[in-house]
Amino acid sequence: MRVEIKKVFCATDISDFSNHSISWGIALAQEFGAKLYVCHVVDFPTSITYGDGPIFFMDQQDLAIGNAHKQLKQLIGEAQIEWEPLVTIGHAADEISRLVEEKGADLAISATHGRSGLKRLVLGSVTERLMRTLHCPLLIVRGPEHNLNILSDQKIHFPKILVGCDFSEDSNLAFQHGLSLAQEFESELHLVHVKEPSVYVNWLKTSVEYEKDLDDELKIRIIDKLKNMVPQEARNWCTPQTVLLKGHPHEELIRYAKANDIALIVLGVRGQGLVEKLFVGSTTDRVARQTPCPVLSVSPKG
Repeated sequence: MRVEIKKVFCATDISDFSNHSISWGIALAQEFGAKLYVCHVVDFPTSITYGDGPIFFMDQQDLAIGNAHKQLKQLIGEAQIEWEPLVTIGHAADEISRLVEEKGADLAISATHGRSGLKRLVLGSVTERLMRTLHCPLLIVRGPEHNLNILSDQKIHFPKILVGCDFSEDSNLAFQHGLSLAQEFESELHLVHVKEPSVYVNWLKTSVEYEKDLDDELKIRIIDKLKNMVPQEARNWCTPQTVLLKGHPHEELIRYAKANDIALIVLGVRGQGLVEKLFVGSTTDRVARQTPCPVLSVSPKG
């Protein structure tokens, strides 16, 4: 079943880097005939405390909102799409999440600087928070220097789409979106499973002489499972490729994407504890920060 995209939501802080998400929003809205919502959250302090009481700068807020509306209109330019500006004041991630749900968006778009290490921990990332709070897929794009010829003149194409498949519920949901996009753009669809040795240790306890046979059998079973994921009728609109890799998932997915000129990576999102999220990061986090191509992060609804 094709995934319908009728409402596209993109967020920008009106920096040159972040405004790149609007180009993606326009291109996708045109491709799917969707309505585009363009959101800017004014990061403006509502008060400064003198003594015991706050003083509110309503005039400055109104001016900031008015300027934001003008800039959004300029950024859309003459694009022939139905669109609506959304400008509000507050915490960016919270306001974006609220508005995405309120508008019933089918797809959200956000840009990431690809921070890592201490800088990421100290500054945080609006995009990474959105990955865990939005109930619609989030397309994470990099700056214009990472275009990779995917987006030109506000037209879009994905000749090769990679879907990370670990056969979990989140992964299966990501596959449905990846398959739908592959049919829309008549793409090569690369279904990639990364085999982590530790995951399979307890499947069977066997002696050393049978280890290779077991490994070969496991490879065959995984490849067959990947091949059977794509319905026969979908093969008329996309070209499936099945790939089995071995190692750490984020490293192998990034390496494979770069080596094979992948235009879009589609991954599911799993919940994590605070410590693991901050200091380790999920596979989707790491791939989105380190790969030059866009990443579609898919979370379960509800």
